[in-house]
Parts: sequence; C-alpha cells; structure tokens
Amino acid sequence: MLGLPSLRTLIALALLVAPVAAAAAKDLPKPEEQPLLVVSGAISNTNLDGTASFDFDMLEGLDTVTFTTKTIWTDGEQTFTGVQLSDLMELVGATGNEIKATAINDYAVNIPREDWVDGGPIVAFLNHGEKMPVRNKGPLWIVYPFDQRPEYQTEQIYSRAIWQLDRIIVLD
Repeated sequence: MLGLPSLRTLIALALLVAPVAAAAAKDLPKPEEQPLLVVSGAISNTNLDGTASFDFDMLEGLDTVTFTTKTIWTDGEQTFTGVQLSDLMELVGATGNEIKATAINDYAVNIPREDWVDGGPIVAFLNHGEKMPVRNKGPLWIVYPFDQRPEYQTEQIYSRAIWQLDRIIVLD
C-alpha cells in the first residue's frame, strides 16, 4: 500500500502525541470549599458544571509566582503571590483569544491573549504573604509586574489589573 504510513510510524506518532494530550487533559479536582474563581467559555478542562472552578486551596496548590512591585493603587512596594495567568489559561485548556475578567461588583475588563505570557500577570491571592480581604482588593487580583517591564506602566495595562476578581470567561 503506497502512501500509507507504516505501523512503526503510527506508533511513534502516538507516543509523541500521548504526553501532550495527557497534559492538556489534566484532571481538575472539584473545589472542596466555596469557589473563589470560576473560569468558563472556550475551555476544554472543567470540573464543575462545565466550568473550571477553583477554591483557595486549589489555587495555592498550583505552581505559583511571587514578585514585588509598586502599584498606582497602593503605598510602597507590594509583594504578590499567585498563579501566572498563562499557566491558569493552559490548565483550563483556554482556546480563545481574549478573556473577560469580572469582579464581585460586576466590573469587567478584557485581557488579550498576548498578555498571557510567562513573566506576565498573575492571579494574585496573597499580598505580603497574607490572604487579601475584599476590602483590600481581594480575594483575587490580576496583577502585572509593573516595575519589571516599562510596557506594563500604561493606562491600558493598569485598566486590566482587576481586583476582587471572581470569574473569567474565555472568549473565542
């Protein structure tokens, strides 16, 4: 049979693709507490009613990043810990080109895929090692490392740093 791949080629391809598919389909446990963050929309990895829902312990259990930066809303340097937005979007299998991030009070901002990069914004859940209460912009805040990259010191980027975050919709 001319033009058909050999069995050996098919097996080799399957061995190459299997780890990628397994990583993309990583099972998300269900939250044990009230979810702090619900991700929906164009995602492929869900755990609760077609969404990817995360409680505090789930977020804290992911790979985290800590950085220190000044913000235009706080006094002095702040040390934030959270999950990189890029890692979170990869974990939920986001296929869209933009997210709509919404706060507890329904304030919403759109964040384009080009911001979902290593070393970019995080979904912060700790400030100075402590949980952030709602009155202090918590419990979740999308924070950019403003001091580390001058291109993050613009009105457009500042407008994307949404606090009291509780839901994200991945848009096509």
